Amino acid sequence: MTVQPDTAVRPGRADLHIHTLASDGTAGIEAILDHVERWTDLDVIAISDHERIDAALAARAMARDRGLRAEVVIGEEVTTLGGHLLALYIDRPIRPFRSLRTSILAVHEAGGLAIPAHPLVPLPLCAQGWMLRRLLDDPDPAARPDGLETFNPTSLGKPWHRRVVRFADDHGLAHLGNSDAHALEAIGSGWTTFPGHDATELRHAIETRATEHGGTFHETAGQLGTFGQQLRKRGRDARDEVAGRVKRDGTGRDHGYPGGRRRPPRFETADPNPGTDR
Repeated sequence: MTVQPDTAVRPGRADLHIHTLASDGTAGIEAILDHVERWTDLDVIAISDHERIDAALAARAMARDRGLRAEVVIGEEVTTLGGHLLALYIDRPIRPFRSLRTSILAVHEAGGLAIPAHPLVPLPLCAQGWMLRRLLDDPDPAARPDGLETFNPTSLGKPWHRRVVRFADDHGLAHLGNSDAHALEAIGSGWTTFPGHDATELRHAIETRATEHGGTFHETAGQLGTFGQQLRKRGRDARDEVAGRVKRDGTGRDHGYPGGRRRPPRFETADPNPGTDR
């Protein structure tokens, strides 16, 4: 059954933290777009793979070519020395393994919005409160985050959810809810609502702090199932990389979009000059 949302009577809904085969997700772009179109009421999604935007660019081109309902934003989950950072609406990849401040500056230079992912969790991949307070007090506005991922349905998010919401409220930061999906069935389990229904309106809502988060936390069993899928994916990736090198046929692991097995991977499209506007 295809979901047909009534956009006239509800706010827009977005999921801006989705992983694909290009990083540590378990589904390719075509499957993700089909799932979003048929089984969710999402108006906007962001493909936010770790340290790359190739699958996001492919997804945007494919969604536009097919006239799909959901609009695709170019995203990236950037590994910084201060935790993971969602870079949204960017026009280029963001170099990883730099300070959180430098990374936020780079996101803004790339025309994007900088959103710390699953923050305040006491782990190295999460931005801590003292880091965020320092950035919020930075004299350079370009060094400040644009919001917080206040809802993340994974085991990282649940114990710290109320603390993150309180921190965002205390510091006047936009609330974003996301799925952090690594499997199809997780897409849309966390979401951001906003006035309007397209990516431009969503961006304005984030900038003006007019967003709200929502979602349902995952059960442990489901997350273990996703972990199993990821292990099998890594096994296939290793096999395909080795096979490509042995055969010397210019192929490797699947990045989840047409042309994603080529080396170097590149999206194959009928349009020789696909758009790069954000």
